[in-house]
Amino acid sequence: MYRLLEQTVESYMTQDVRTVRRDLDLLALSEMFERDDFNSYPVEDDGQVVGIVTKFDILKCFAFTPSQMLPRYHDLMTRKIGDVMTPDFIYVSPDTRLTRVLQIMVEHRIRSIIVLDGAQKLIGIVAREDVIAALKATARD
Repeated sequence: MYRLLEQTVESYMTQDVRTVRRDLDLLALSEMFERDDFNSYPVEDDGQVVGIVTKFDILKCFAFTPSQMLPRYHDLMTRKIGDVMTPDFIYVSPDTRLTRVLQIMVEHRIRSIIVLDGAQKLIGIVAREDVIAALKATARD
């Protein structure tokens, strides 16, 4: 387990990251979630990450509120990602220790974290599954 203390995001992150645009509708997004089996997608605008959208963001649209007692599926699924994404997202760098990533995930109850380089460009994403793989790999020693 001591090896985990030395591990960084760069060794375990997914580098081939699929992104989405703000103007994509929720129906298309839900189909992407189903097809790719991802937890989230970074939202990009002109090559810059402007937010993150998760499966939970879709679910929040269907929560009952005083003004929306019976949400209509088709009406809500035409909404755009830009309306439901989280613009204030947490990100890490490739040299961030996995122990810090684990702490962030537990504290904020999030499943994946965007990885940006020094120029704030998207270079990866690290998910719970990646941290679990690191835990398993370092436990063998």
